[in-house]
Amino acid sequence: MSAPASVEELLQLIRKSGMVDEGKLTSYLQRRQKGRGIPTDPREAAEGMVTDGIITNFQSEQFLLGKWRGFTIGKFKLLERVGVGGMGQVFLCEHMFMKRRVAIKVLPPAKAEQPAALGRFYREARAAGILEHPNIVRTHDIDQDGNLHFIVMEYVDGSNMLEIVKKFGPMNIDRAVGYVKQVAGGLDFAFRSGIIHRDVKPGNILIDRKGNARVLDMGLARFFKDTSDMLTVKYDDKIVLGTADYVAPEQVANSHGVDVRADVYALGATLYFLLAGHPPFPTGTVSQKLLWHRTKEPTAIRQIRPEVSEELAAVLVKMMAKDPNARYQSPGEVLQALTAFAPATLPIPPAAEMPILCLAVTEGAEQVVDLVPQTPAVLENPARIPAMAGVGAGSGVTSAEARHRQLANPFGPAPSAPAAFSPLPPTGGSRLTKLGTGSAHAIPRLEPAPAYHPSRPHDATPLPGTVPLPTADAWKESQPTARPSTIQKIALYLILAASVAVGGSIIYLKFVKPRFVDNTPAVSTMPN
Repeated sequence: MSAPASVEELLQLIRKSGMVDEGKLTSYLQRRQKGRGIPTDPREAAEGMVTDGIITNFQSEQFLLGKWRGFTIGKFKLLERVGVGGMGQVFLCEHMFMKRRVAIKVLPPAKAEQPAALGRFYREARAAGILEHPNIVRTHDIDQDGNLHFIVMEYVDGSNMLEIVKKFGPMNIDRAVGYVKQVAGGLDFAFRSGIIHRDVKPGNILIDRKGNARVLDMGLARFFKDTSDMLTVKYDDKIVLGTADYVAPEQVANSHGVDVRADVYALGATLYFLLAGHPPFPTGTVSQKLLWHRTKEPTAIRQIRPEVSEELAAVLVKMMAKDPNARYQSPGEVLQALTAFAPATLPIPPAAEMPILCLAVTEGAEQVVDLVPQTPAVLENPARIPAMAGVGAGSGVTSAEARHRQLANPFGPAPSAPAAFSPLPPTGGSRLTKLGTGSAHAIPRLEPAPAYHPSRPHDATPLPGTVPLPTADAWKESQPTARPSTIQKIALYLILAASVAVGGSIIYLKFVKPRFVDNTPAVSTMPN
């Protein structure tokens, strides 16, 4: 497809795409004609339509490439590309009928042909789908359109910690501690639900416009209570899972047998990054960093930030202890340890730290349906977090082969990430590190982590739907008989008298027992 050579060709592409209502487009063109006029150059015209809120930046880019297909996936309309990474692209989308805004992560077709990548993608959806917590990005569905697999997630309007620190430098101590405390609450909830993350890092933590920290990307999550969950052992037995800048020492030696204390270490490395402005080991190759996490202590945080108290520095050192037994034994313990240093509430993040959205996106903001109750940036006690949500099954394939051909264009090889968004770690921070012969000799073997015995039961929180609702008969039997009391009778007589006085009206009152309707939701599960 060739790029449009004129504004007329550009408008033809826009109309054929169906992304802009014809009435809205016609009205806009008429207003422009009467006012500033319509540019004769298609690129200028497209830029003007972005500025005026008619199309989005992503749509403009595609139209200027001569594309008019591939702007939908399933029942969703693509608005903007908000993330690019090795495991695919993330788009801000809108449901075509419900007008609900969501984020959709699309697995590249080439990755879908790899059993390990496809299995990890589905496990990511399964892990995130059972976690309903204010500090975890929610996943609502996983689906397939042709051979495109995609995850439907809550859209979080914000920036990740990595980008904030890269652009604006080390964080204020209160903010850094407050955010990490929130993340600890989310990770502890996941832990109590049977899940460890295994890839905690600044790039996987979003800060929204209200100052809430949200954990995302469960692609390396492990269901440690599920003995049949052997996906990573099956496909990744010679790979270190994690990110070299933040991975725990024991995860380097055995990524498949780690427990939640590996998340505690990675969270400590994340706190170090927020305070120092760089990872614990900012230089060196991947192999060197993996070795140093096991054998070398990072520069003391007080040498970099003298204003960090000795007590807070001690908490950070304990989070990043080489020996898992010397660390806090769960994210919940981290949360408690940080309580003395974290403010009760956090300030709203500066607008400069947040992404700039085009008018076509923000104009529809009132149509966004809150999929998670918004809470202020108050650091919650995890004991007050609601019970774990059930897993919704993805709907079936609803598209034909022709639809897949239309969708293929936007989801080909992922383009280079724009400067304003860099979800991938910096050089030397690869997430999946293959340990070949050379690196195996360079990194000494580590003894298995000491046996871990959690101090609290993990099965205390049942899945919703496991406790049956009472039957209608049982509910009725538990209710008092609806007989009018003496006071009710007196009130009835007064009402009747008043109605006769004003117009001789007759009021008919009927006492009806409430009816009970059994609307227990069905709960289904994702495939492993």
